[in-house]
Amino acid sequence: MESARCKAFIESVERGSFRAAAEALGYTPSAVSQLVAALEKDLGLTLLVRSKKGVTVTSEGAKLAPIVRSYLAREKEMYELASEMQGISVGNLTIAAYPSVATTWLPEIVRTFQRDYPEVQFDIMEGIRSEIFGHLDDHVADMGFLAYAEPMNYEWTPLAEEAVIAVVPEDHRLANADAYPIKECEKDNFIMTSWGKDLEIQNIFRKNNVSPNVKYTTYDTPATLAMVRMGLGVSFVNELSAQFWNDHIVKLPLDPPQKVEFGIAYTSKEHMTAAAKKFYDYAILCIKGK
Repeated sequence: MESARCKAFIESVERGSFRAAAEALGYTPSAVSQLVAALEKDLGLTLLVRSKKGVTVTSEGAKLAPIVRSYLAREKEMYELASEMQGISVGNLTIAAYPSVATTWLPEIVRTFQRDYPEVQFDIMEGIRSEIFGHLDDHVADMGFLAYAEPMNYEWTPLAEEAVIAVVPEDHRLANADAYPIKECEKDNFIMTSWGKDLEIQNIFRKNNVSPNVKYTTYDTPATLAMVRMGLGVSFVNELSAQFWNDHIVKLPLDPPQKVEFGIAYTSKEHMTAAAKKFYDYAILCIKGK
């Protein structure tokens, strides 16, 4: 199986058209179309449906896409390992991470890593838990940085524990309190991140037998904190995510105190590329060494 055909297929699936795939690969749209057609001929299957609006993946193509991504990931691993054996660290790293990690930990880790390996290129993909898991499943991301919660169907390396705190508006009745009792979120309008599917926060509610008054759901923490600043409600977030938000909101420890474990999720250390293994080691040194 030729990797060029596989790359043309995957880029077309992800971008929805031969033209967009061609721009990403540096080919012409005609060349991408021919590569995909050649792959379809090899496999004896129709992988994409063509239309004037672009392309859509068939059911057969959707089933094959994860296997093709895995094949390309192993090819990438082979070439990067060969480069490493020659004493050359090159390649591309794709890191999936919570926005909180992407804006706090990752810049320092990447800067330290790039001092020694400046030829390695990075793609940082911010997202919520389900998106990070999807990137790992599809072999798009080399590893994911997030908080631990069950179920965890990947290999896991813990890095640090972070406190979960309450964020409330400046004029909230508890703004001057020493802590925010978790039970109070049954009275307040509660703003839930991750489209209401934040497992770390849901686990806190379950553990403390609390049913929050969820008034709003958001995609990620910055939107949540902006709504808190406007007095629309309260929320619980990990301390990392609120690190750079200090104006017009009040941060309070929870009562009883709560923590979440942050770390690295990955499908297999054995199958990591040489660059990914080195970055993994740098991440541990940077975070655990603090």
